[in-house]
Formats: sequence, C-alpha cells, structure tokens
Amino acid sequence: MTDALHAVPPPVPPLAPLPYHDEVVRYLQDEEPDVWQWSQSATAQDEHAEAVRADLLRQTYRLDETAHPELHRAAQAAAGRLGLDVPIFLYQATDGPMNASLFYLPGQAHVVFSGPMLERLQGAELEAVLGHELSHYLLWSSEGGRYHAADRILDATAADPRADAAHLQTARLYRLFTEAYADRGAVVASGSLEPAVTALVKTQTGLQAVSAASYLKQADEIASRAAMNTGSSHPEVFVRARALRLWSQGDAQADAWLSAALRGPLRLDGADLTGRQALSRLTRRVLQQMLRPAWMQSEATLAHARRFFPDFTIDASPDVALAADVAAATGCHDYITALLLDMAVADRALEDVPLAAALELGRAWGLAPVLERRVSQDLGMSKRQLNKLNQESAGMLQKAEADRA
Repeated sequence: MTDALHAVPPPVPPLAPLPYHDEVVRYLQDEEPDVWQWSQSATAQDEHAEAVRADLLRQTYRLDETAHPELHRAAQAAAGRLGLDVPIFLYQATDGPMNASLFYLPGQAHVVFSGPMLERLQGAELEAVLGHELSHYLLWSSEGGRYHAADRILDATAADPRADAAHLQTARLYRLFTEAYADRGAVVASGSLEPAVTALVKTQTGLQAVSAASYLKQADEIASRAAMNTGSSHPEVFVRARALRLWSQGDAQADAWLSAALRGPLRLDGADLTGRQALSRLTRRVLQQMLRPAWMQSEATLAHARRFFPDFTIDASPDVALAADVAAATGCHDYITALLLDMAVADRALEDVPLAAALELGRAWGLAPVLERRVSQDLGMSKRQLNKLNQESAGMLQKAEADRA
C-alpha cells in the first residue's frame, strides 16, 4: 500500500455526479413533478439565497484577502484545478468543531471554517479541504442546478413532521453520496490522494500528524472484517478513505463498492424512495414467476396478485435474471419467502400444488431454509410432512402441467 501511494499516481479520473444523484433526480422529476417545478422557480431559489445570506451574517467572521492572502491563494489554486471560476468568499465560524462547509449561492462560493481548521492544515491539505467544499458548489451549480434542487427538496422533506422513513433515508443517502463526490473533488483540487486522505482524517480526529498509507491500510482491514454502518450526514472515515483510493486509482468497481458500503443490500425495512421502487419491481417479478404456469392462474390467485398491483397481468416470457437478483437482495429474503407462501395459499382449491411450486422456486433461488422455516411456522407443517412434499413436488408440478394441457 505504501509503495502504491508514493508511486507516480495515475491520472485522476474526471469528477462526475455519482449514479445515486441521478437516480434521485429522476425519481423526483418523475414522481414529484409539482414539487420539482416549485424547486426550480425563482421564488424558491430567492428564498434559499436570502436564508443563506442571513446565516452567513449571523454566524461568521469574513476572512478577507488582504489579511489572509495565503488562504485565498490556496482557494484559487483549488478552484483552478476544479475548473471553477466564481468569486470565493471565506469565513471563520464563531464556534463549532473543526470542520468546513459551503454556503451555496448561485455565482458565489462561500466557504465557512469552524474550529482550529486553519491552524492545523496548510499547503496541499488545506487545498484538499477547500476543494472538498468547492466541489459542493461544482455539483450544485452543474446541469442547471438539478442536484441542488434535489438537495433542497430532500432537506425540506426531511424536516417535515409528515415525512416517513423512506423520505428520511433518501435525504440521508443523498447527503452521504454528496460527501463522497466532494471527497473526490478534494483529490482533484490537491493534486493527489495523500493530502485528501490526511486532511480528511485530521479533520475527523483532530490529530496533528497522520500517515495516509497507514490509514488506507487500516481502512482496507476494517472493510474486510466488519459490516459497514454509515453515519447520518457523513460516511464513516474509513469508508470515505477507501472509496477515495479505489476511485483515484481508476478502479472500475469504485462506484459499486461505494454504493454497497453506503446503501447495503435492498431491504424491506429502511428502504429509501428509489429502493421502494426497486422493491416494487422485484415484487412484481416474483409474482409473475409464481403465476407463470397456466394451472396457477385461477381467479383467486390473480385477484390476490392484483391486490399488490391493480394492473397486474401475466408475462409468459422467462425472467432469466430473477434468480440472481433475488440472491443479491439479501435483506429481502424473508419478505420474498412470505410473498411466495402468501400466493401459495391464495386458492385452497389448488391444494398443495402451489406450495410445491413455491418450494421449487425457493430451492432455485437459494431460499429453501428460510422458506421451509416459514412453512413450518405459518402453516404448522411438520418436518415429516415438509420432507414428503419436497420429495413429491416435482411430480406434482409435472402432473399439474399435464392436466392443464
């Protein structure tokens, strides 16, 4: 790791919004068109700008260029590497832990430092911190301000007492991915991975001396051993550092690793808004697979499927990717088995044949232990009865197909 860090680095990849940013923007545009239209209005943007100006006046002391020339030179160097050409205003907050933040106004970048940030960081590390904050501006001002509009909508929604868990989770994840984007901007602005990592660790820990190589090695060790739990507004430091290394080295799986670290597998509980959509699509596909056999398409089973989706219709084409997608959705396995069992008992006139079909699908999808446990608990089926049904299931399904033909 040390040799790789100090070797001639590969070219830094171009800075671009993360897939999650685009996913959320598309969701808001498609599912909340009125709210999206409001966020784009001049009134909404003026209200936001006025609130930002008021906060700056109340909470900060302006660091002008005459008194702080080196700081302003660092800001201009960071902005230049990011390709950003707007007036930059720098401030020190009156209180708070060591940190920095961007107050966004169109055409102006306002960076606020808090705590002893300016005492602890100099040179490339300071450029990295400035680059991180200026990258927020770069993201929010790009593509007509669509990413900033999404950020404002999610923040307002999360503050509304009527918001549900999916709204809160979406706002949280959007913040996490925005921080990851800004971390990448820190690498671009400082020119390499090392100062971006040391600035990050110093800011989060308060340490005066940090080895980037040692911490990156530690981050890899943590990632290989532990489940990754993310914070409410910033990813854990080791996640950020490791994600930065993967991205800066041009790893093709950098975005996928970061998404897995921040979002985890698809889950019934704790899903964000786009996760709910993915869960809905997966549910429909499971129902389609369960109801694909003609003998299974009774009035009762179709009516039950339409309780989930009023527009439900049969799609006879095979879903070749479903098994892999079910296997990957580890947080939904109990839900999927419940769904299979629910459909299996929707029409008791079909007797145990639908249950045999559900057991066959459970085996094909790697869910047999979970499904069998649920059959025993929910249907009161003994182990002996379950074993007998498993042994006879293939023959029962063949007979059902033959009878239907």
